[in-house]
Amino acid sequence: MVDFDLIVLGSGPGGYVTAIRASQLGMKTAIVEKEELGGVCLNWGCIPTKALLKSAQVFNYLQNAEDYGFQVKEVKQDFDAVVNRSRKVADTMSKGVNFLMKKNKITILNGHGRLLPKKKIEITNGEKTRTISAKNIVIATGARSREIAQLKQDGKRIIGYRKAMSLKKQPKSMVVIGSGAIGVEFAFFYNAMGTQVTLVEYLDRILPIEDADISKQLERSFSKKKMNVLTKSELTRVKPLENGVAVTLNTPKGEIEITADLVLSAVGIKSNIEDIGLENVGIVVDNDKILVDDFYKTNIPGYFAIGDIIEGPALAHVASAEGILCVEKIAGHQVEPLNYENVPGCTYCLPEVASVGLTEKQAAEKGFELKIGKFPFSASGKAQAAGKPEGFVKVIFDAKYGEFLGCHMIGEGVTDMIAEAVVARKLETTGYELLKAIHPHPTLSEAVMEAVADAYDEVIHL
Repeated sequence: MVDFDLIVLGSGPGGYVTAIRASQLGMKTAIVEKEELGGVCLNWGCIPTKALLKSAQVFNYLQNAEDYGFQVKEVKQDFDAVVNRSRKVADTMSKGVNFLMKKNKITILNGHGRLLPKKKIEITNGEKTRTISAKNIVIATGARSREIAQLKQDGKRIIGYRKAMSLKKQPKSMVVIGSGAIGVEFAFFYNAMGTQVTLVEYLDRILPIEDADISKQLERSFSKKKMNVLTKSELTRVKPLENGVAVTLNTPKGEIEITADLVLSAVGIKSNIEDIGLENVGIVVDNDKILVDDFYKTNIPGYFAIGDIIEGPALAHVASAEGILCVEKIAGHQVEPLNYENVPGCTYCLPEVASVGLTEKQAAEKGFELKIGKFPFSASGKAQAAGKPEGFVKVIFDAKYGEFLGCHMIGEGVTDMIAEAVVARKLETTGYELLKAIHPHPTLSEAVMEAVADAYDEVIHL
């Protein structure tokens, strides 16, 4: 007799959402977690970083209060209080997940879980060990900060994202290696708080997976904020000093050395697949990822995997969507494979960045004849009134059939706006239909309509 219908190993946004949906579908469900409920996302990633970024945004508003008609004599920041607020937000959200587990009658099993054959999991908590079984097991153990040979994290002078959001003292200077979403967000936060930041990227532009126009705009914005942005630059050596660290870089202008208080490694993530018993079961792994089919089945019946440990975008909302689809398939529902081309990406710096679908380069490489429209927020009444006219919306359509190929945004509030484009693409909405959908005035969302109008040579306010 099995103990559960489903056991989920890991309680991040993939794991806990999977467990809740399974419970809704009538499965007796358990979740195994060795640390805090909510995983990295709620405790050390998505949520606490947004709290830090909000504090930086408020600090920016206070420093520029005169722009809004206010006289503020002196603005003092309390870095420790900013970090503590972030930790409180994370703690609140983790407690919220605990509430959801109880509400949905999900058994929480604390400890380190290791997979065993015959759909069993061994759980070790201190000196105590127990073994439980299920009809099906979903592996959702997530990922951690990746380390490279020349950038070994010591937690003091060379740190990862986890340490970066809980520093006891604000550094006067920092070098951030890697300009993906994690690197860009921390670079913005520390720069906004007054740290002298150098952002280093090996490729030819920051946020290299975004549309080239977006990357260029963000680099201009960061440069205006007096951040030192170095692209096409390779890290060659990091040397700890008594009171800091010396970073040697090979740049287009030659080799340079930068001295800073510390270095933040933001060179990507590594899947948490070690010491979870994959070898006990014979689950196939390739290049740090568990291999699965379209419905997240591994090569061993009854074992499934979702989230950062499989191929695909390492994003919280992707892990959640995968988990829901996975358990619905297990429950016998008719479901379709996830369309990864319609996954939105968001970067929560200031200005924010959001996108979905193909970039201009990708669309051209696929052979589409393109209609491209852009609308700057400088022409938006709402953006001007908010004092945030920086950025634009860019839309890409197939000229022949009007297919909505991609949408790329940079500016105030765009991470909330991108859902319109996601839904439009999901419903296979054409450019003409978007153009004729009335958008409320004055709103930032009008920029989407105007960008579409620009693509079809009907733009009004530009």
